[in-house]
Amino acid sequence: MSALLTRDPPAPTEIDQLTEPPPRIAIEELSPDVDAGRFPAKRCVGDTLEIAATIFRDGHDMIRAVVLLAPPGSDQWTEVEMRKRPPDQGADRWSAPVEIDRLGRWRWTIEAWTDAFATWRHELERKVAAGQTDLDSELSEGLVILRETLARVDGDNPVLANAIGLLSDPTAPPEQRRAVALASDLATTATGHPDRHRATRLDRILELDVERRRAAVGAWYELFPRSWGGLDGVRDELPRLAALGFDVVYLPPIHPIGLTNRKGRNDAISAGPDDPGSPWAIGSADGGHTAVHPDLGTIDDFDALAATAADHRIELALDFAIQCSADHPWLTDHPDWFYKRPDGTLKYAENPPKRYQDIYNVDFDCADWRSLWKALRDIVLFWVGHRVRIFRVDNPHTKPVAFWRWLIGEVRTVDPEVIFLAEAFTRPPMMRELAKIGFSQSYTYFTWKNSRAELTEYVAELAAPPMRDYFRPNFFVNTPDILHEYLQTGGKPAFAARLTLAATLSPTYGIYSGFESFEHTPRQPGSEEYLNSEKYEIKQRRLDGQLLPFISMINSLRRDHVALQRLDNVRFLETQNDQLIAYLKQTPEETLIIVVVLDPHNAQEGLTVVPHDCGLPPAFTAIDLLSGESFDWRLGPNYVRLDPSRRVAHILEVVRP
Repeated sequence: MSALLTRDPPAPTEIDQLTEPPPRIAIEELSPDVDAGRFPAKRCVGDTLEIAATIFRDGHDMIRAVVLLAPPGSDQWTEVEMRKRPPDQGADRWSAPVEIDRLGRWRWTIEAWTDAFATWRHELERKVAAGQTDLDSELSEGLVILRETLARVDGDNPVLANAIGLLSDPTAPPEQRRAVALASDLATTATGHPDRHRATRLDRILELDVERRRAAVGAWYELFPRSWGGLDGVRDELPRLAALGFDVVYLPPIHPIGLTNRKGRNDAISAGPDDPGSPWAIGSADGGHTAVHPDLGTIDDFDALAATAADHRIELALDFAIQCSADHPWLTDHPDWFYKRPDGTLKYAENPPKRYQDIYNVDFDCADWRSLWKALRDIVLFWVGHRVRIFRVDNPHTKPVAFWRWLIGEVRTVDPEVIFLAEAFTRPPMMRELAKIGFSQSYTYFTWKNSRAELTEYVAELAAPPMRDYFRPNFFVNTPDILHEYLQTGGKPAFAARLTLAATLSPTYGIYSGFESFEHTPRQPGSEEYLNSEKYEIKQRRLDGQLLPFISMINSLRRDHVALQRLDNVRFLETQNDQLIAYLKQTPEETLIIVVVLDPHNAQEGLTVVPHDCGLPPAFTAIDLLSGESFDWRLGPNYVRLDPSRRVAHILEVVRP
């Protein structure tokens, strides 16, 4: 019977209640471990999960350890042997690789025990090597261990029987008895039948949330269907978007838009007769969250769009915004789902200084909150039924965390392939919490990180434990709400540089349409809002931006190079110039060196320092994947000059000997 490893030793008054002595093995410093097991770590199907722990005991006895693993929906535990890592990777550090082959929640824990046979054999081996010959006592100890081992074996075992026979025969030559005791086949046999009745098992079971690959890797393109000729117009563009290398096409709300308090151009409080309103003011006489705006098409048109997307291996991401215009059917059918002031009026949504007079928020604390939660879940499931597997959730940080944990669990019980992206530009603790409770991806602060110091600090945080185990960033370079000053003033090079950084640093990134055409005019100085924002008017969009060939090349490189599909493999390099940023991205198969100029106006030069401990030869050839040029590089400093008017980056692949 395994003894549970508890965090504290028993108090003196408690030992009378123990049937066995307390465990002598410690299991600590687990990895991956999110908040001491309160939340699952995240991985994707096809990943190899490295489970590690610090495992040790008093004295010099040898120990063994296994990972106990239960796949989703199973109560059957399988075991994976753990191995002790080299000392330079941490004292008493053990690990085991686990192949992840299915979606859902996995469970795991660790069990360790004292290996009596290995301890005895190791001691005997050392004494023999030291020339000691009087080993009868030691061999008698081994005889007891082998007899106990044989008792655990079903049926006969010739290897054990032979060893027991020789060790128990006082007439057998000493060298023959020592030889059989140290024989490799005996060690293999004994290892397969260990004594684990006093094993130490971790006092908790940890979970692993496994999603499909798109939850971790993808290139997103955001567009407003009404600016592309409706759903049919978007459908016509899908082949080109697929050819450009985009994996996900994200659609802001496609539902009917309210008339009451409709916003006009540039967020004007009063709308003109031809103003279409904001898509986030959801609901009218034509329906609510499960309806399609008549100007965009019908639900059949959406189904046709989804089918065409699937044919081109593109996924549709749909916006899930929990808010209603004053004309939403819920205002009539479920008025109790909305907060009323003491005078009976409804309060429209606000995020000071922003004011959203055209929408109302639901009241998650209303008396009928269970029905509200279920109705919101059913909206998501409705669209899942129409082949939507990705939802970009609008402002999830303004809704209860418990609601999201419940909803994501409910939806993924129906379809474990559904992915949720959190659009939560808010405080770090809330962003982290949303990731922990189930959101597959999150928007990030990347848009506001433009200096070398800001980028290296932020990306290093995302790429290292504990965040890398649960927080998957989506580096959108711009959004309909965010036009950073760097893009407003940096010209075309700024757009190319930010694209390169987003697409090569993060496995998942996105652009909002207009980026490829260098849209950069703010509504007013100091604002991050676009002038003539598409949120409030219809544009005439086409895929004809000057940056598209570069975007296509970058997306192609991301698909061809596995090193760009990971975040935890980034290593920043010294450049001796803060206007240049450089980093390694390595896998066992390839090494990429990326250098990007951060100054969009002036040529910059510096020395990119390749560290000596990165596994590269002293001198090597590097091919620029953007230009095809070949460069001779070496460990240590390498001269780099980038003129943003001509090129903003090197993406170098090291040629292996």
